[in-house]
Amino acid sequence: MNDIGLIGLAVMGQNLALNIVRNGYSVSVYNRTAEKTKKFIEERVKGEKITPYYDVQNFVKSLSRPRKIILMVKAGNPVDEIIQELLPYLQEGDLLIDAGNSHYNDTDRRLEKLSHKGILYLGMGVSGGEYGALHGPSIMPGGSLKAYQMVEEMLLKISAKTEDGPCCSYIGDGSAGHFVKMVHNGIEYAIMQSIAEIYDIMRKILGMKSNEIGLIFHQWNEGKLSSFLVEITYKIMQHIDEQTQKPLVELILDKAEQKGTGKWTAQAAFDLGIPTPSLNLAVVARALSHFKKEREILSNLFGEKNRIAGDRSLISDLEKSLELSMFSSFSQGLWLIHEASIAHNYKINLLEILRIWKGGCIIRAKMLDFIKDILKENPQNINLLFSEKAMNFIKDKIKSVIRVTELSRRSGIPTFLLNSTLDYIFSLTESHLPANLIQAQRDFFGAHTFERTDEEGIFHVEWQPLE
Repeated sequence: MNDIGLIGLAVMGQNLALNIVRNGYSVSVYNRTAEKTKKFIEERVKGEKITPYYDVQNFVKSLSRPRKIILMVKAGNPVDEIIQELLPYLQEGDLLIDAGNSHYNDTDRRLEKLSHKGILYLGMGVSGGEYGALHGPSIMPGGSLKAYQMVEEMLLKISAKTEDGPCCSYIGDGSAGHFVKMVHNGIEYAIMQSIAEIYDIMRKILGMKSNEIGLIFHQWNEGKLSSFLVEITYKIMQHIDEQTQKPLVELILDKAEQKGTGKWTAQAAFDLGIPTPSLNLAVVARALSHFKKEREILSNLFGEKNRIAGDRSLISDLEKSLELSMFSSFSQGLWLIHEASIAHNYKINLLEILRIWKGGCIIRAKMLDFIKDILKENPQNINLLFSEKAMNFIKDKIKSVIRVTELSRRSGIPTFLLNSTLDYIFSLTESHLPANLIQAQRDFFGAHTFERTDEEGIFHVEWQPLE
């Protein structure tokens, strides 16, 4: 009998299976497409304790009880379909673990449905890509504590390790794990867009070549901006296409794809009423990039833009701009997680989230230590801004972001993330916003009422005669 089962043998599933067996466990594997299972066994399994199965019934029978099965299948209907296939062969106390990027509402629904059948369920976020799945990802399991404890030892072994311990922790009740992974991806979208905007300014305003840009990102990765996404950026800049001997990045079509988790993050933020402009606009920027033909036509109609030539002193401002944009993205994401934890009774520990994001995951960054220090000083400082340390950090960077965004505006270069960083900070540090006028307008046309600054209560006035 094998220790655990895994369904779904795309590269992530294959690598996770290999990671598990290399940490001392035996694994049964199954994929709906039998050819994929056969190819995995023939090409990648070299004597490890991985047993292939080609039908669900025998796959389930091969597992020791209580059975533990990881699902590495595409989010949405495929997860429901495979659960339905498994149910006739499962027994009370068995555990299903959805390790894909499922929407948290789907996870809650499945938890409820399976609880009535006595089946345990974990919604488990896994970050780190193909390399992380094989060598150690950041793991974010949510659901019942009992379910987590059944696989805790294994998850801690297969996760990434840092000086702060394994990058895996019980996230909280219900769909907490998938919610946190979703927001992780929203932050990821925002940081990637920030980096892309910095790159765009370097090539269009500073006239830098890809290899020069790569060297700057390499230098930044040695300092405060040390992170996985900055690291891979300099590696991308240095990669030469074999066919053309040009930097490959310059040959890639500028249409960014997305799988939905960024959009879900924005939707969740709107539902909970939490301001996450950077996370939202990162999704908008990807959507805009998709209209390539339209952009080409409109570019010709608009005519040539007057690019302002900058000097290399701007590089220091770009570095500070990226630092502040990254900080702002984490601020918004953590705020959203905190409010979701209250709304959904997840009981999430933000410091634990920061700890397990330090290794394995896509948004791992040296900055997380700085953010942890701020949060340790005051655990209620959920958006990180209520801190002298944070304000000093912001004030040191703000002039640089203003300089960079002004140059970009004058040069006709879009900078969604850099501008949203400024507006997020300017709005939260402004004691008087123009929302009073909006409330007056709402009351004028819809009798929506308003509050006053000089007395308590809810008010409505007749702004004009009705007859």
